[in-house]
Amino acid sequence: MQKKFLAPVVYLVIAGLFLFAVEIFTRNPNASNHVNSGEQLVTDVNASAPNLASATFGGGCFWCTEAVYQQLPGVRSVESGYAGGMIPNPSYQEVCSGTTGHAEVVQITYDPNTITYTQLLVAFWQSHDPTTINRQGNDVGTQYRSIILYHNENQKRLAIESIKRLEEGKVFEAPIVTEIEPAGVFYSAGLEHQNFYRFNKNKYPRYCTAVIQPKVEKIRKLFADQVHSNMP
Repeated sequence: MQKKFLAPVVYLVIAGLFLFAVEIFTRNPNASNHVNSGEQLVTDVNASAPNLASATFGGGCFWCTEAVYQQLPGVRSVESGYAGGMIPNPSYQEVCSGTTGHAEVVQITYDPNTITYTQLLVAFWQSHDPTTINRQGNDVGTQYRSIILYHNENQKRLAIESIKRLEEGKVFEAPIVTEIEPAGVFYSAGLEHQNFYRFNKNKYPRYCTAVIQPKVEKIRKLFADQVHSNMP
């Protein structure tokens, strides 16, 4: 059975488990509230620019994960795509077949001076169920597996430590099955999959309202003093 989202009061417990983070829910007084505009491509920001870093997460359908992260300050761009597979340049149809080994992921470019990697992890854990193997709700298949693709050893360490603390705190009813792997080649999913929640609420109202919106609102409440006020 799909696990229910945790009650709001548990959010603070989860934050307390991340003792290695610095002021996890405190706004940086010098932080920018920049969030992607729906009018610009998600690929506009160069991840190699000074003071910016990359993070890659897979937590089910990338349409959901993208929308969750787009509303957080310090996140400069979010690009939906595929990683962790065996063949180059996979198509959406090939990935959906479950034969390529790829997971649907988002690649995030963020400013570490505004939002920490640990805060990104908190959003990751709270926006999907990390205890179900190859499944998120009605989305079933290896492409929907829970996965963290780290870009350096520090990200790897933080990811491993976060799992340890969550399991020690018995935050989830079942063991966490999230994979932790080095970030390899990332393949963009194409423009039709970018900014999906922003542009497709009317075209796919049932999915956007029933599946994506609850995740967005949950993280919005979790980061209530930080989420951009113009996020739809």
